[in-house]
Amino acid sequence: MNRTEKIIKRVIDLVGASTVLLVFSPVFVVLFLALLLFQGSPVFFRQQRPGKGERIFTIWKFRTMSNARNSWGNLLPDAERLTPLGRWVRKTSLDEFPQLICVLKGDMSLVGPRPLLVRYLPLYNDYHRRRHEVKPGITGWAQVNGRNAIGWQKRLDLDVAYVENATILWDLKILWMTVKKVLKREGIGAARDVPTNRPFSGV
Repeated sequence: MNRTEKIIKRVIDLVGASTVLLVFSPVFVVLFLALLLFQGSPVFFRQQRPGKGERIFTIWKFRTMSNARNSWGNLLPDAERLTPLGRWVRKTSLDEFPQLICVLKGDMSLVGPRPLLVRYLPLYNDYHRRRHEVKPGITGWAQVNGRNAIGWQKRLDLDVAYVENATILWDLKILWMTVKKVLKREGIGAARDVPTNRPFSGV
């Protein structure tokens, strides 16, 4: 993107994030109270992720798992801690909405590669490292092209393809495709932005 497109993209981020937060604020309040009642505190899940230029920032989501532990005091596996309410929140993608705060702060964009874990930074090859040339997004090209159904290598390739060819019109297309997929609940599942094994090859 050229300088003008980057300015337009930032305006879209600010207007879009502010509008969604304002319009859906009653839903967020109800969801906050429901999670607090049925899952307890904290309501938000916070974790450090690499952003543009690999700068570390804190990502926010609604917490979807309980704090259940075994007799030794260790947290149970994720699948066992995912509550019925948390599962519904994930299916509707409502757990992602606190990231709109990250968009307003400038750490994220509405559209861009999903931010992965900090510990994966040393595993990228030079090509896939290019995914950090732009701000990470709430949704992205990989998310509307399979999300959990495609392998990690393919997801990273799609991220770099976005970086190399991003335009405002492409962003708008991705946003529209995201809305349709969320409404149809396509490609939405329990898998998150954290793979369970080594996600990269050829590095």
